[in-house]
Amino acid sequence: MELLLRQHVILLLFLLTLGSGAVIKQSKEQKEAWGYVTVRSNAHMFWWLYYANNSAKNFTELPLIMWLQGGPGASGCGFGNFEEIGPLDAELKPRNTTWLQAASLLFVDNPIGTGFSYTNDSDAFAKDLSTVSSDMLVLLKEFFRSMKEFQTIPFYIFSESYGGKMAAGIALELYKAIHDGSIECNFGGAALGDSWISPVDSVLSWGPYLYSTSLLDDQGLVEVTAAAKKVMNAVNKGQYTLATLLWCHTEDVIEQNTDNVNFYNILAKKSPDLKASKHENTHLLKLYQRHVERLHKDSLSDLMNGPIRKKLTIIPDSVTWGGQSKEVFLHMAEDFMKPVTDIVDALLAANVNVTVYNGQLDLIVDTMGTIRSRGHGVENGQDGDTAETLVKWMPAGMVFTYNSSALAELVPQTELQKEQSLCGKLASFTLWCSCKEIKRTERSMGVCNSQKQCTHVLVALLCKQLCQKFHGITAHYVASGKIL
Repeated sequence: MELLLRQHVILLLFLLTLGSGAVIKQSKEQKEAWGYVTVRSNAHMFWWLYYANNSAKNFTELPLIMWLQGGPGASGCGFGNFEEIGPLDAELKPRNTTWLQAASLLFVDNPIGTGFSYTNDSDAFAKDLSTVSSDMLVLLKEFFRSMKEFQTIPFYIFSESYGGKMAAGIALELYKAIHDGSIECNFGGAALGDSWISPVDSVLSWGPYLYSTSLLDDQGLVEVTAAAKKVMNAVNKGQYTLATLLWCHTEDVIEQNTDNVNFYNILAKKSPDLKASKHENTHLLKLYQRHVERLHKDSLSDLMNGPIRKKLTIIPDSVTWGGQSKEVFLHMAEDFMKPVTDIVDALLAANVNVTVYNGQLDLIVDTMGTIRSRGHGVENGQDGDTAETLVKWMPAGMVFTYNSSALAELVPQTELQKEQSLCGKLASFTLWCSCKEIKRTERSMGVCNSQKQCTHVLVALLCKQLCQKFHGITAHYVASGKIL
């Protein structure tokens, strides 16, 4: 096992000229660390840690959050860091609303081949969630062994989109490793954001959701529903690669009937530039371009392969940030439509705290589909009672904000930080939490009486932090017995 580690306090003045011609000056003190872990033969995974930066508290008093991006093939160290929640934005300007004010952040480029993670062997790309989870467990074991100061700090896994599917599998493997004594980690729970937990439930909800928002007419609803049912039938037969291809076809039908609705924000329209080589599978390539390539825009690639690469110093010459992301996506094609509701059930049965959060304007993993998937959970409650799953999944809070585009699928994205007028349309963001201490109130909100910080409390805090400078915000998160 190989671990390349850099840890120091940065007190530098950066004068960086980006490919766009912009000149960025930035002075920042930030303690951070990064490195590679060889998780399998010819499989090298990159991680990047930022210590919490809170003037009132030491980092040991705040939790550690591992952030998992979607895709598969999207980079947490790149997109999640510089476009969403890290200390600097994509222009290397300090972000006032970084989550580092509330927690230390661990970004990991996974699966192998994502971001700065890489392999020199085409057979080393992960093909299923089991490999993704076992690879991450190897990295986490080495991380906590080397960074002993984090062994007792509450550790949470946060995620979005396909990252939520990976988070569920990783959380279960981590739970098992903790209980067999093979890792020292104070695991607090998992937060699954707009997560691809039950793909069929999401796909089946697309038609009704678009119809309810007047983006589909009657005939469009019929066509989208018919396409979605073909996906369901393929999944029911265990034909998962076919189901992935039919999922692409369903998106085609949606684009044709909605004049190219944006899959991540239904209030927007976008016609993607889809190009396919005659030697490539057109459907899979189209999916990659729709859902992963858009997260590798030129400006971010220039940043990661230029100033950031120079700063890190340990990236091999043969590795390009994002250079293997397409291979990551294509190798996971068969696994893509497989549900992980059974894994979420196992987490609940093991009393692992799980929070599910969703943006209102997302289509890919819309709230209707997420609600439907929650109904597929554990039927039996604790101690032999027969409480339904929805008794476990209690509402943990909701936040409303005047912004027509902020709360699409990529909920933490920095769109939340942009100044907006109050004439924007109302968007919402909903949480459900498995914490047994949450009690339903007359307002259908959740009040948590637990003395231990649950994942939904942390989600509420972090998302409120993102919204704190935003015009027209009304925070209605209810957690720990009080309105935050």
